[in-house]
Formats: sequence, C-alpha cells, structure tokens
Amino acid sequence: MKYLVLIYSNPISWAHPTFEQTDYYRSASPAERTEMDTQFADLMQEISASGELVSGTPLAPPATTRTVRVQDGATVTTDGPFAESKEQMAGYFVLDCVDMDRAAELAARFPDARVGRVEVRPIME
Repeated sequence: MKYLVLIYSNPISWAHPTFEQTDYYRSASPAERTEMDTQFADLMQEISASGELVSGTPLAPPATTRTVRVQDGATVTTDGPFAESKEQMAGYFVLDCVDMDRAAELAARFPDARVGRVEVRPIME
C-alpha cells in the first residue's frame, strides 16, 4: 500500500531539508545537529534499500503558491497557500509500506516530526 508522508514546517528560510532551517535545529548543539543529520541520512538509506521509498519531493516556498477556488461559478485565485497557519507543507515522500503502522513508524523518524508536523495518508489506487 502506498502512503503520502506530508512534511509541515515553519522554517526560517525555505531550503531543504526543511528541518535544518528551523530555530530548533539551529539552536541545537553540534552533536545534536549531527545526530539529526545522521538519522535522516540513515532513514533515507534504509527506505531506499528496502524499496519502501517511492519518491520524495521538496516544494517551493509558500510565497510562490497560488490557491484556486470556484465560488458561485467564478474562479477566485489568491496568492499564497490555503492553510492559515505558521506551518506550511514543505514537501512530501511517497512510501510503499506493508501497512499504516509501518508508514507511521517511518514518519516518526523524519527529523521534521520534532520541529513541525508529519502527516501520513493512504494513497487511493
């Protein structure tokens, strides 16, 4: 089953990996930063080797987003993302896991889960 892992963050500047652009990461000790970097690299290597990583894509900054809605038959566009929050979707990964528990287990290992939010959603096929 495929799962979409959505990374939400509120980075200082929009670059990737997003967790490295947060106050949390920047205020961490060098050893803590190295640990997070290593955990992310190890996770990427593990899910690549296991075949669970289908794809992963960082997104452009929220300021480059356009939201489109149709209201009363008229198309209305606004600059910026849909969500009215500090955290914005920064990127996503598609995983192919045996079940939701495994997908959630992997999602919890993304460093972004410490500094933002990581959402897991089944992909309908």
